[in-house]
Amino acid sequence: MSKILEVKNLQFSYEKETPVIKDVSFDVEEGSYVCLIGHNGSGKSTLAKILAGLLSDWEGSVKVFGLEVNRDNIREIRSKLGLVFQNPDNQFVGSTVRDDMAFGLENRRIPTEEMDGIINKYAGEAGMIQFLDSSPENLSGGQKQRVAIAGILAINPDLIIYDEATSMLDPSGKKDILSLTLKLKEENPRLTVFSITHDVEEAWRADKVIVFNHGEIVLEGTPTEVFSHTKELQEIRLEAPFIISLINALRKQGIDIPDSIKTEEELEDFLCR
Repeated sequence: MSKILEVKNLQFSYEKETPVIKDVSFDVEEGSYVCLIGHNGSGKSTLAKILAGLLSDWEGSVKVFGLEVNRDNIREIRSKLGLVFQNPDNQFVGSTVRDDMAFGLENRRIPTEEMDGIINKYAGEAGMIQFLDSSPENLSGGQKQRVAIAGILAINPDLIIYDEATSMLDPSGKKDILSLTLKLKEENPRLTVFSITHDVEEAWRADKVIVFNHGEIVLEGTPTEVFSHTKELQEIRLEAPFIISLINALRKQGIDIPDSIKTEEELEDFLCR
């Protein structure tokens, strides 16, 4: 698999005396689902802005699709990249939900006769089909986030970067969006997702987890590997997902739980069998 993101020795400061990102290096392979987790203020959103070319004056090397992130390449990079911000108001441009979703499709030169089908599909998948003719400003924060996510999914990017994209959703909403993202990845194995989040439940479903603390990577590996470091996670105010705690408690009782189990539904089915 090729590398979609390549970050080497990245350093960045808003003020020279206060580094926000400190000598960070990692790769993201094509078709993978990678979660970057950490507490608020750890530098996660700053990293997302650098990857999308929204910040400059950083040191090190940042490549997206094999291209260095710079002024010459940023247009080509963004043509294959979808970024969902933490605050959805930052990316609304249309007067209605339908218009907003159509804007992204128009920029990708999708034929007009195909737009309605695409818009209806992804608005429906995100649970927003009944709001297509509503103004985004009249929606709740969670509904706005669903629209922003639907709009990005509709343009079918090769790489999706979620920057705390589900922070305004309730647990049920987060579960819906995670299920939708995993479904899209099944349909398109080459789709790469890089999710910057503090939701450890989402991270448990990823292929790879990177833990950020004060602008540095402190843990990296599969979810099972990362969440086995209970003490280290607690020291930086992160807890293991509930299902991990439950599986560990069951294992202490002598029940052999396979590592392949990722959801409470899968665990319930395994225990019933």
